[in-house]
Amino acid sequence: METRKKILIVDDEQINVEFFDLMLSKLGFVVEKAANGRDALERVKEFTPDLIMLDNIMPKMSGWEVTRILKNDPEYAEWRDVPIIMFSAMDDVKDKIEGFELGVDDYITKPFNFSEVLARLRSVLRNHELIDQLKKRESRIALQEQLNDKLLAYVDLVSKKFLTLCTSPSLPADSEFRAGLDSCQLEYTRLEQKIAELQEEARKLKSREIAVTSLENELRKAYSE
Repeated sequence: METRKKILIVDDEQINVEFFDLMLSKLGFVVEKAANGRDALERVKEFTPDLIMLDNIMPKMSGWEVTRILKNDPEYAEWRDVPIIMFSAMDDVKDKIEGFELGVDDYITKPFNFSEVLARLRSVLRNHELIDQLKKRESRIALQEQLNDKLLAYVDLVSKKFLTLCTSPSLPADSEFRAGLDSCQLEYTRLEQKIAELQEEARKLKSREIAVTSLENELRKAYSE
């Protein structure tokens, strides 16, 4: 199974594409190339990259247009979360903020330094991996909560049956039997109280939670400031 990270490089300047292909391949990345935005969209489907390095100013389709399609078009929903680092000859803060709002993860202004590019690339991949793990954990917790709700509903049903049985006049009057029954009722009351306490604590914790998607947006906003 291939474990190396896959990088899609999109730039109409062939010298840039070849340079990054050579350098990143030497560092152990799997590299795919595209010469324009339309070509990039096709490569995304075929290659399923872990990260896209995308030039903004290109013929046929700009980097912004590619980003907008990847992040919003239902046809590309499978690749919506692929992180994007955009190259640009512009150093205008307004343009960069627009890119971040579209879904760009980081910006590198030309002319670039490869050491900086590599550092940013690794940082974006690391952050994306962290967000991905948090999303998986959030999904797992949601499934556990659903299971807990079903178990609690079942316990409540069994408890009601049990309490009905406890008050039945047909039960034996044997003192030892009654003592055991009273002990079960007492334990149930304690359990019920503990469940209520835990549910209240869980409710308080959940009210202070930040959803992973919100956290991701906050991180992107922090990059743009």
